[in-house]
Amino acid sequence: MAARTGRERWRRLRLIGVGVAVLAGVAGGAAALWPGRPATEPLPLTVVATAPLPGHVSRFDYADVDPAAHRLFVAHMGDGVLLELDTDSGAVTATVPDLPTVTGVIVVPELRRVYASVAGTGQVVTVDEDTMAVLARVPAGRFPDGLTYVASTDEVWVSDETGGAEIVLDARSGQPAGSVPLGGEAGNVRYDPAGDRVLVDVQTADEVAVIDPHHRAVVDRGPVPGCDHDHGLLLVDRRAFVACDGNATLHVMALPGLTELGRLDVGDDPDVLAADPDRGLLYVAAESGVVTTVDLGPPAPQVTGRARLAEGAHVVVVDRSTGRAYFPIPDVGEGRPGLLITEPAAGQR
Repeated sequence: MAARTGRERWRRLRLIGVGVAVLAGVAGGAAALWPGRPATEPLPLTVVATAPLPGHVSRFDYADVDPAAHRLFVAHMGDGVLLELDTDSGAVTATVPDLPTVTGVIVVPELRRVYASVAGTGQVVTVDEDTMAVLARVPAGRFPDGLTYVASTDEVWVSDETGGAEIVLDARSGQPAGSVPLGGEAGNVRYDPAGDRVLVDVQTADEVAVIDPHHRAVVDRGPVPGCDHDHGLLLVDRRAFVACDGNATLHVMALPGLTELGRLDVGDDPDVLAADPDRGLLYVAAESGVVTTVDLGPPAPQVTGRARLAEGAHVVVVDRSTGRAYFPIPDVGEGRPGLLITEPAAGQR
């Protein structure tokens, strides 16, 4: 499959119809099947609630959670709105409008700041977590997307997907501080505190770039063999989990050397990854609406469930304090968006 730019992928996904959620693949129901992918066990999850969300039936993108403050932040990309929700009730407590094509979002609790990529204007917006007031809007390339907080330099790094670079912001002021060219399309980005390195997918090269954040220089590149368009990225327990949306695979690589430990089949078009290390679960949410759960225990993790959760269920975030996973869904029925809240089924560690 040819590599796809962020804007091309977004335009394509806007054409995908969003319909009523399908929850039959959760624990207690039969595993849903989808063309071209192997059947596996139902998801080891229980749906505990479906909370209504405001706005239109349109695409959501990334989400993040502040467990201590019981706050969930969700980018409603199609509506251009950042939502703040209470994790206990699922109720919306605040909104930040006028963020056209809002994509990535992260919260940094120690700074009381939320950062959102606004691809429609090529900016990153800094928001006060407590008041939800916008503190700064700064240029961040052609199509800013995923973000990560680098604690050692007190910076926020933003993937400029089509610009092929990492944009660096001062975390406290929200102002630009530099950039790092990648030599290819930028996928998701993560900070590895153990190695004090920034890792980022280079989608058009099917590799992971390793960056020294102090010198803002690429110091290594790890190929991802057998990957087509590495987009998703998550670091857990000295391993990098790389989701390749071109051929629906999840690659597990050991840190720091990025040697491959194994690969798994996941749902078509995998996008967002989330982990619950305390309960040994990794979630892979795909554009196809298929969610895959993975056992984090073995060095080479194993799939524990793979099923269609809902149309548009490509976003997931986990509250590690409770084990609950949150999936913003464009249409949970009757033409309205909603938040699907799950928790691990009984017997999950």
